Amino acid sequence: MLRRASEKGRAKALNSHAPDPWPNGCDPAPEYSADGFSEDPPPPIAPQARAGRGAASNKSGRFEQQAREAVDDGWGALETVEALAPVRTEITLERPKTIITRNDSPDIPFDRSINPYRGCEHGCVYCYARPTHAFMGLSPGLDFETRLFVKEGAAALLEHEISAPNYSPKVIAIGTNTDPYQPIERRHRIMREVLEVLAKANHPVGITTKSALCTRDIDLLAPMAAKGLARVALSITTLDRSLARSMEPRASTPERRLEAIRQLSAAGIPTTVMVAPIIPGVTDNEIETILERAHEAGARDAGYVMLRLPLEVQDIFGEWLLENAPDKYRRVMSLMRSMREGKLYESTFGNRMTGTCPYAGITGRRFEAAAQRLGFNETRTRMRTDLFIRPVRPGGQMSLF
Repeated sequence: MLRRASEKGRAKALNSHAPDPWPNGCDPAPEYSADGFSEDPPPPIAPQARAGRGAASNKSGRFEQQAREAVDDGWGALETVEALAPVRTEITLERPKTIITRNDSPDIPFDRSINPYRGCEHGCVYCYARPTHAFMGLSPGLDFETRLFVKEGAAALLEHEISAPNYSPKVIAIGTNTDPYQPIERRHRIMREVLEVLAKANHPVGITTKSALCTRDIDLLAPMAAKGLARVALSITTLDRSLARSMEPRASTPERRLEAIRQLSAAGIPTTVMVAPIIPGVTDNEIETILERAHEAGARDAGYVMLRLPLEVQDIFGEWLLENAPDKYRRVMSLMRSMREGKLYESTFGNRMTGTCPYAGITGRRFEAAAQRLGFNETRTRMRTDLFIRPVRPGGQMSLF
């Protein structure tokens, strides 16, 4: 289903009076606890209705005045035809006023980014970006992966913004919040159009994705990489296909991601493997194997991020654990608390990506030892900004040099 965002909907999403839980680019303090339902979880949406989706529920966003969720009333309310109907992807076209997002977070290596889409159909159950859907009046649960927003005109906006006389080029990160190569990119091609603008302007870009669709744009990325203007990071959480299908239902399979690394590397594009997120007690045993397979495929840089559970993600991930690996629930949550000073999430800069505790330290050392043994991170790709060609605005004067 395709619809266009109304002015009323956009005004609500951009309400300046709504509290800002992301001050100074920092993740908010946790307000939710998955232990609230550790013994008696809420009834999930019927499996038939959410086949191929990650979240098991669709609770209302935290800014809504009224909360709604599916509840078994004892009269078969969760077994009606309507309740069992498959959840469909709904696409909304929106016209943003700006496209480059700025941040001043001290623990990430970029100060600007682009997200061509809101929401992500990959449906990764652990995705730290899920809580952002609450700003749209929607649920971070199933809504996040089924109620998607396409930023129409993103390429034209980008060209206008980087053509400003006071614009200073630095690496633009794409894929920091939602995946630019999620399935709807095949139809809408917003990422492709953005890349065309960056390529024409010789502007550096760093891409993070879980999708093999990125190989479609090798014709743009390879010439950019030859100039020192592009690099791509593929995130691999697990090599277990069935586990990946459960946690990341609409992302590319692990084997396809490895093949994407192989194709990108063969084309001369600097390629990074991100072992991310590392899920304690679930995927932490695969760190070395993922690095070995990625190195064989051609990746020469590597990084990792520990699982993060901000806000509603705690409950969404907890529901997934209870449904798919109930025997691991208590151990996983215990390890998460051990890394976050007794909490399921800690937003402190510098610690939020890695955690702090003996387990977090040992995990980090394991990653570093394996990466060093395999030859990862021996040289760093230097991204160039001196080749930047400022686009000429309509009616503007072209440079003489």
